[in-house]
Amino acid sequence: MPLIAQNHLQLIIEFGLLLLFGVSFIINIVPISLSAVLLGGLIISVGVMLLFGFDVFSLIMPTLSVNEFTHPFGPIALLGVATSMAAIYVMDDVGINTRSLKSFLLMVIVLITLAGGMIHRDFLLMWIVGLFVGFFLLSKSFRRKSVLTVRRSLIVVVLVFISFGFMELLSRILSMPIISPLSRIERMLENSIPTISLVVKNTYLIGHNPASSFWGAESSGFADGYVSLPLTLITTFGLALPVFYGILVNQKDVIDYFAPGIFGFGYDFGYLTLFFILLWVLAVIIIGLKILQIYKEKREKGNKTLLGREALLIGSLTAFIGQAWVGFFIINRDINGAAMVTFLFLSAMVLGHALIIKKS
Repeated sequence: MPLIAQNHLQLIIEFGLLLLFGVSFIINIVPISLSAVLLGGLIISVGVMLLFGFDVFSLIMPTLSVNEFTHPFGPIALLGVATSMAAIYVMDDVGINTRSLKSFLLMVIVLITLAGGMIHRDFLLMWIVGLFVGFFLLSKSFRRKSVLTVRRSLIVVVLVFISFGFMELLSRILSMPIISPLSRIERMLENSIPTISLVVKNTYLIGHNPASSFWGAESSGFADGYVSLPLTLITTFGLALPVFYGILVNQKDVIDYFAPGIFGFGYDFGYLTLFFILLWVLAVIIIGLKILQIYKEKREKGNKTLLGREALLIGSLTAFIGQAWVGFFIINRDINGAAMVTFLFLSAMVLGHALIIKKS
Protein backbone atom coordinates (compact mmCIF):
# COMPACT_ATOMS: atom_id res chain seq x y z
CA MET A 1 0.00 0.00 0.00
CA PRO A 2 1.50 3.37 -0.95
CA LEU A 3 2.02 5.91 1.79
CA ILE A 4 -0.21 8.42 -0.01
CA ALA A 5 -3.77 7.09 0.10
CA GLN A 6 -5.20 6.25 -3.31
CA ASN A 7 -8.80 5.96 -2.15
CA HIS A 8 -10.97 6.67 0.89
CA LEU A 9 -10.56 3.21 2.43
CA GLN A 10 -6.78 3.47 2.37
CA LEU A 11 -6.99 6.91 3.96
CA ILE A 12 -9.28 5.61 6.73
CA ILE A 13 -6.92 2.68 7.45
CA GLU A 14 -3.80 4.86 7.47
CA PHE A 15 -5.41 7.52 9.65
CA GLY A 16 -6.72 4.82 12.02
CA LEU A 17 -3.24 3.30 12.39
CA LEU A 18 -1.72 6.71 13.11
CA LEU A 19 -4.36 7.33 15.77
CA LEU A 20 -3.75 3.89 17.28
CA PHE A 21 0.01 4.42 17.53
CA GLY A 22 -0.40 7.95 18.90
CA VAL A 23 -3.05 7.14 21.49
CA SER A 24 -1.25 3.96 22.59
CA PHE A 25 1.96 5.93 23.10
CA ILE A 26 0.22 8.62 25.15
CA ILE A 27 -1.78 6.37 27.48
CA ASN A 28 1.27 4.18 28.09
CA ILE A 29 3.66 7.05 28.81
CA VAL A 30 1.49 9.58 30.66
CA PRO A 31 0.68 8.67 34.30
CA ILE A 32 -3.07 8.14 34.55
CA SER A 33 -4.31 8.44 38.12
CA LEU A 34 -7.88 7.87 39.23
CA SER A 35 -8.34 11.53 40.20
CA ALA A 36 -7.05 12.69 36.81
CA VAL A 37 -9.41 10.31 35.00
CA LEU A 38 -12.38 11.50 37.08
CA LEU A 39 -11.55 15.15 36.49
CA GLY A 40 -11.05 14.55 32.78
CA GLY A 41 -14.32 12.64 32.50
CA LEU A 42 -16.26 15.40 34.23
CA ILE A 43 -14.66 18.14 32.10
CA ILE A 44 -15.50 16.23 28.90
CA SER A 45 -19.08 15.63 30.07
CA VAL A 46 -19.68 19.28 30.95
CA GLY A 47 -17.98 20.47 27.76
CA VAL A 48 -20.16 18.29 25.52
CA MET A 49 -23.23 19.35 27.49
CA LEU A 50 -22.43 22.99 26.71
CA LEU A 51 -21.89 22.18 23.02
CA PHE A 52 -25.27 20.46 22.82
CA GLY A 53 -26.85 23.36 24.69
CA PHE A 54 -25.43 25.78 22.12
CA ASP A 55 -26.97 23.68 19.33
CA VAL A 56 -30.36 23.78 21.05
CA PHE A 57 -30.04 27.55 21.42
CA SER A 58 -29.22 27.73 17.69
CA LEU A 59 -32.54 26.03 16.90
CA ILE A 60 -34.50 28.98 18.22
CA MET A 61 -32.13 31.68 16.95
CA PRO A 62 -32.46 32.09 13.17
CA THR A 63 -29.17 33.99 12.98
CA LEU A 64 -27.21 30.98 14.23
CA SER A 65 -26.54 27.74 12.35
CA VAL A 66 -27.07 24.33 13.95
CA ASN A 67 -23.75 22.48 13.99
CA GLU A 68 -25.14 19.00 14.76
CA PHE A 69 -22.50 18.25 17.39
CA THR A 70 -24.27 15.03 18.38
CA HIS A 71 -22.76 13.00 15.52
CA PRO A 72 -19.05 13.43 16.34
CA PHE A 73 -19.40 14.32 20.04
CA GLY A 74 -22.26 12.05 21.13
CA PRO A 75 -19.89 9.09 21.70
CA ILE A 76 -17.43 11.46 23.42
CA ALA A 77 -20.23 12.35 25.85
CA LEU A 78 -20.63 8.64 26.57
CA LEU A 79 -16.87 8.36 27.09
CA GLY A 80 -16.88 11.19 29.64
CA VAL A 81 -19.97 10.07 31.55
CA ALA A 82 -19.10 6.34 31.67
CA THR A 83 -15.51 7.08 32.70
CA SER A 84 -16.73 9.36 35.50
CA MET A 85 -19.19 6.73 36.71
CA ALA A 86 -16.46 4.08 36.77
CA ALA A 87 -14.13 6.37 38.76
CA ILE A 88 -16.93 7.07 41.25
CA TYR A 89 -17.50 3.31 41.67
CA VAL A 90 -13.82 2.87 42.55
CA MET A 91 -13.99 5.72 45.05
CA ASP A 92 -17.05 4.12 46.65
CA ASP A 93 -15.06 0.91 47.13
CA VAL A 94 -12.43 2.69 49.23
CA GLY A 95 -15.02 4.47 51.37
CA ILE A 96 -14.92 7.98 49.87
CA ASN A 97 -18.19 9.92 50.07
CA THR A 98 -19.27 10.48 46.46
CA ARG A 99 -22.86 11.64 47.00
CA SER A 100 -22.27 15.17 45.68
CA LEU A 101 -20.35 13.83 42.66
CA LYS A 102 -23.18 11.41 41.85
CA SER A 103 -25.77 14.20 42.06
CA PHE A 104 -23.70 16.46 39.80
CA LEU A 105 -23.11 13.68 37.25
CA LEU A 106 -26.80 12.78 37.25
CA MET A 107 -27.69 16.40 36.48
CA VAL A 108 -25.18 16.41 33.59
CA ILE A 109 -26.62 13.15 32.22
CA VAL A 110 -30.16 14.56 32.29
CA LEU A 111 -29.12 17.79 30.53
CA ILE A 112 -27.16 15.91 27.86
CA THR A 113 -30.15 13.64 27.29
CA LEU A 114 -32.55 16.56 26.83
CA ALA A 115 -30.24 18.71 24.67
CA GLY A 116 -28.92 15.88 22.51
CA GLY A 117 -32.38 14.38 22.05
CA MET A 118 -33.73 17.69 20.78
CA ILE A 119 -31.05 17.82 18.09
CA HIS A 120 -31.16 14.21 16.89
CA ARG A 121 -33.36 11.31 17.85
CA ASP A 122 -30.71 8.78 16.83
CA PHE A 123 -28.51 10.29 19.54
CA LEU A 124 -31.10 9.24 22.11
CA LEU A 125 -30.91 5.65 20.86
CA MET A 126 -27.12 5.61 21.14
CA TRP A 127 -27.17 7.42 24.48
CA ILE A 128 -29.69 5.11 26.17
CA VAL A 129 -28.13 1.91 24.85
CA GLY A 130 -24.67 3.23 25.74
CA LEU A 131 -25.73 3.96 29.31
CA PHE A 132 -27.18 0.46 29.59
CA VAL A 133 -23.87 -0.98 28.35
CA GLY A 134 -21.94 1.21 30.80
CA PHE A 135 -24.02 0.15 33.80
CA PHE A 136 -23.70 -3.51 32.75
CA LEU A 137 -19.90 -3.27 32.54
CA LEU A 138 -19.78 -1.50 35.90
CA SER A 139 -21.95 -4.12 37.62
CA LYS A 140 -19.78 -6.94 36.25
CA SER A 141 -16.47 -5.24 36.98
CA PHE A 142 -17.31 -4.28 40.57
CA ARG A 143 -19.53 -7.28 41.42
CA ARG A 144 -22.48 -5.10 42.29
CA LYS A 145 -26.15 -5.53 41.70
CA SER A 146 -27.00 -3.75 38.47
CA VAL A 147 -28.92 -0.49 38.79
CA LEU A 148 -30.83 -1.50 35.65
CA THR A 149 -33.70 -3.40 37.18
CA VAL A 150 -36.79 -4.26 35.14
CA ARG A 151 -38.74 -1.52 36.91
CA ARG A 152 -36.12 1.14 36.20
CA SER A 153 -35.78 0.02 32.59
CA LEU A 154 -39.54 0.38 32.11
CA ILE A 155 -39.37 3.84 33.68
CA VAL A 156 -36.67 4.82 31.16
CA VAL A 157 -38.82 3.58 28.27
CA VAL A 158 -41.83 5.55 29.54
CA LEU A 159 -39.71 8.68 29.98
CA VAL A 160 -38.44 8.33 26.40
CA PHE A 161 -41.99 8.20 25.05
CA ILE A 162 -42.97 11.18 27.21
CA SER A 163 -39.94 13.11 25.92
CA PHE A 164 -40.84 12.31 22.32
CA GLY A 165 -44.41 13.43 22.97
CA PHE A 166 -43.20 16.66 24.57
CA MET A 167 -40.93 17.44 21.60
CA GLU A 168 -43.77 16.74 19.16
CA LEU A 169 -46.09 19.07 21.08
CA LEU A 170 -43.40 21.74 21.30
CA SER A 171 -42.67 21.51 17.57
CA ARG A 172 -46.33 22.15 16.76
CA ILE A 173 -46.72 25.01 19.22
CA LEU A 174 -43.57 26.73 17.94
CA SER A 175 -44.11 25.64 14.30
CA MET A 176 -40.66 24.01 14.31
CA PRO A 177 -40.86 20.69 12.42
CA ILE A 178 -37.10 20.31 12.82
CA ILE A 179 -37.60 19.05 16.39
CA SER A 180 -40.63 16.91 15.56
CA PRO A 181 -39.95 13.17 16.09
CA LEU A 182 -42.89 12.21 13.87
CA SER A 183 -41.67 14.28 10.91
CA ARG A 184 -38.21 12.74 11.25
CA ILE A 185 -39.67 9.22 11.36
CA GLU A 186 -41.85 9.91 8.31
CA ARG A 187 -38.84 11.31 6.45
CA MET A 188 -36.76 8.27 7.33
CA LEU A 189 -39.45 5.82 6.23
CA GLU A 190 -40.00 7.71 2.99
CA ASN A 191 -36.33 7.62 2.02
CA SER A 192 -34.89 4.52 3.74
CA ILE A 193 -36.64 1.81 1.74
CA PRO A 194 -35.69 3.21 -1.73
CA THR A 195 -32.13 3.84 -0.49
CA ILE A 196 -31.67 0.32 0.88
CA SER A 197 -33.17 -1.10 -2.32
CA LEU A 198 -30.65 0.90 -4.37
CA VAL A 199 -27.77 -0.33 -2.24
CA VAL A 200 -28.76 -4.01 -2.23
CA LYS A 201 -29.27 -4.12 -6.01
CA ASN A 202 -25.93 -2.46 -6.81
CA THR A 203 -23.50 -3.79 -4.19
CA TYR A 204 -20.88 -6.36 -5.21
CA LEU A 205 -18.49 -8.55 -3.26
CA ILE A 206 -15.93 -5.79 -3.79
CA GLY A 207 -17.32 -2.30 -4.37
CA HIS A 208 -20.49 -1.39 -6.23
CA ASN A 209 -21.97 -0.83 -9.66
CA PRO A 210 -20.29 2.37 -10.98
CA ALA A 211 -23.40 3.31 -12.95
CA SER A 212 -25.40 3.60 -9.70
CA SER A 213 -22.91 6.06 -8.17
CA PHE A 214 -23.38 9.81 -8.36
CA TRP A 215 -20.09 10.00 -10.25
CA GLY A 216 -21.44 7.82 -13.09
CA ALA A 217 -18.79 6.99 -15.69
CA GLU A 218 -16.09 8.62 -13.55
CA SER A 219 -16.79 6.25 -10.65
CA SER A 220 -14.20 3.61 -9.83
CA GLY A 221 -16.89 1.43 -8.29
CA PHE A 222 -14.98 1.32 -5.01
CA ALA A 223 -14.46 3.81 -2.17
CA ASP A 224 -16.18 6.69 -3.97
CA GLY A 225 -16.42 8.71 -0.76
CA TYR A 226 -19.87 7.76 0.49
CA VAL A 227 -17.97 6.66 3.60
CA SER A 228 -15.04 8.95 4.34
CA LEU A 229 -13.15 11.09 6.80
CA PRO A 230 -14.03 14.81 7.07
CA LEU A 231 -13.67 16.69 3.78
CA THR A 232 -11.39 19.28 5.37
CA LEU A 233 -8.94 16.53 6.32
CA ILE A 234 -8.85 15.32 2.71
CA THR A 235 -8.54 18.75 1.10
CA THR A 236 -5.95 20.01 3.61
CA PHE A 237 -3.51 17.32 2.51
CA GLY A 238 -4.39 17.87 -1.15
CA LEU A 239 -5.43 14.27 -1.73
CA ALA A 240 -6.88 13.59 -5.18
CA LEU A 241 -9.91 11.70 -3.85
CA PRO A 242 -13.54 12.18 -4.94
CA VAL A 243 -15.33 14.38 -2.39
CA PHE A 244 -18.86 15.72 -2.10
CA TYR A 245 -19.54 19.46 -2.27
CA GLY A 246 -22.70 21.58 -2.39
CA ILE A 247 -25.49 19.77 -4.19
CA LEU A 248 -23.43 16.59 -4.04
CA VAL A 249 -23.92 16.49 -0.29
CA ASN A 250 -27.65 16.06 -0.89
CA GLN A 251 -26.91 13.09 -3.13
CA LYS A 252 -24.59 11.62 -0.53
CA ASP A 253 -27.26 12.06 2.14
CA VAL A 254 -29.36 9.37 0.47
CA ILE A 255 -26.86 6.78 1.69
CA ASP A 256 -25.22 8.74 4.49
CA TYR A 257 -28.39 9.72 6.34
CA PHE A 258 -31.15 7.34 5.30
CA ALA A 259 -29.40 3.98 5.54
CA PRO A 260 -27.68 2.12 8.39
CA GLY A 261 -23.91 1.97 8.25
CA ILE A 262 -23.79 -1.65 7.13
CA PHE A 263 -25.43 -0.52 3.88
CA GLY A 264 -23.22 2.56 3.50
CA PHE A 265 -20.00 0.61 4.12
CA GLY A 266 -21.25 -2.32 2.06
CA TYR A 267 -22.13 -0.13 -0.91
CA ASP A 268 -18.91 1.87 -0.96
CA PHE A 269 -16.47 -0.96 -0.19
CA GLY A 270 -18.35 -4.19 -1.00
CA TYR A 271 -19.70 -7.04 1.08
CA LEU A 272 -16.30 -8.67 1.64
CA THR A 273 -14.77 -5.48 3.03
CA LEU A 274 -17.85 -4.94 5.20
CA PHE A 275 -17.37 -8.44 6.65
CA PHE A 276 -13.79 -7.67 7.66
CA ILE A 277 -14.79 -4.28 9.11
CA LEU A 278 -17.46 -5.90 11.30
CA LEU A 279 -14.95 -8.59 12.27
CA TRP A 280 -12.53 -5.86 13.35
CA VAL A 281 -15.24 -4.13 15.41
CA LEU A 282 -16.04 -7.43 17.14
CA ALA A 283 -12.34 -8.02 17.79
CA VAL A 284 -11.96 -4.58 19.44
CA ILE A 285 -14.90 -5.32 21.75
CA ILE A 286 -13.62 -8.79 22.69
CA ILE A 287 -10.09 -7.52 23.33
CA GLY A 288 -11.48 -4.67 25.44
CA LEU A 289 -13.59 -7.04 27.53
CA LYS A 290 -10.62 -9.37 28.03
CA ILE A 291 -8.38 -6.54 29.20
CA LEU A 292 -11.14 -5.29 31.49
CA GLN A 293 -11.29 -8.76 33.07
CA ILE A 294 -7.52 -8.63 33.65
CA TYR A 295 -7.83 -5.19 35.27
CA LYS A 296 -10.57 -6.52 37.52
CA GLU A 297 -8.46 -9.49 38.64
CA LYS A 298 -5.47 -7.28 39.40
CA ARG A 299 -7.64 -4.85 41.40
CA GLU A 300 -9.19 -7.65 43.45
CA LYS A 301 -5.69 -8.95 44.25
CA GLY A 302 -4.79 -5.56 45.73
CA ASN A 303 -3.12 -3.89 42.74
CA LYS A 304 -4.15 -0.22 42.89
CA THR A 305 -1.90 1.10 40.14
CA LEU A 306 -4.35 0.50 37.28
CA LEU A 307 -7.54 1.96 38.76
CA GLY A 308 -7.50 5.07 36.57
CA ARG A 309 -6.82 3.03 33.45
CA GLU A 310 -9.62 0.61 34.32
CA ALA A 311 -12.11 3.48 34.61
CA LEU A 312 -10.84 4.92 31.32
CA LEU A 313 -11.21 1.54 29.57
CA ILE A 314 -14.80 1.16 30.81
CA GLY A 315 -15.65 4.59 29.42
CA SER A 316 -13.89 3.96 26.09
CA LEU A 317 -15.47 0.53 25.60
CA THR A 318 -18.92 1.86 26.47
CA ALA A 319 -18.63 4.69 23.95
CA PHE A 320 -17.20 2.41 21.24
CA ILE A 321 -20.02 -0.12 21.60
CA GLY A 322 -22.67 2.63 21.69
CA GLN A 323 -21.39 4.31 18.53
CA ALA A 324 -20.83 1.01 16.71
CA TRP A 325 -24.38 -0.19 17.20
CA VAL A 326 -26.12 3.04 16.21
CA GLY A 327 -23.72 3.77 13.35
CA PHE A 328 -23.83 0.35 11.73
CA PHE A 329 -27.46 -0.52 12.42
CA ILE A 330 -29.38 2.78 12.63
CA ILE A 331 -27.85 5.70 10.68
CA ASN A 332 -24.62 5.76 8.68
CA ARG A 333 -23.97 9.42 9.55
CA ASP A 334 -23.25 8.44 13.16
CA ILE A 335 -20.11 6.67 11.97
CA ASN A 336 -19.19 8.74 8.91
CA GLY A 337 -17.23 11.94 8.30
CA ALA A 338 -16.26 13.63 11.57
CA ALA A 339 -17.93 10.78 13.47
CA MET A 340 -15.50 8.39 11.75
CA VAL A 341 -12.62 10.20 13.47
CA THR A 342 -14.37 9.72 16.81
CA PHE A 343 -14.92 6.02 16.10
CA LEU A 344 -11.27 5.43 15.19
CA PHE A 345 -10.18 7.39 18.27
CA LEU A 346 -12.37 5.28 20.56
CA SER A 347 -11.06 2.06 19.05
CA ALA A 348 -7.53 3.29 19.72
CA MET A 349 -8.51 4.15 23.30
CA VAL A 350 -9.58 0.52 23.77
CA LEU A 351 -6.74 -1.24 21.94
CA GLY A 352 -4.08 1.00 23.50
CA HIS A 353 -4.59 -0.82 26.81
CA ALA A 354 -3.25 -4.05 25.29
CA LEU A 355 0.27 -2.62 25.48
CA ILE A 356 -0.18 -1.87 29.19
CA ILE A 357 -1.13 -5.49 29.88
CA LYS A 358 1.77 -6.76 27.78
CA LYS A 359 4.20 -4.46 29.57
CA SER A 360 3.00 -5.46 33.03
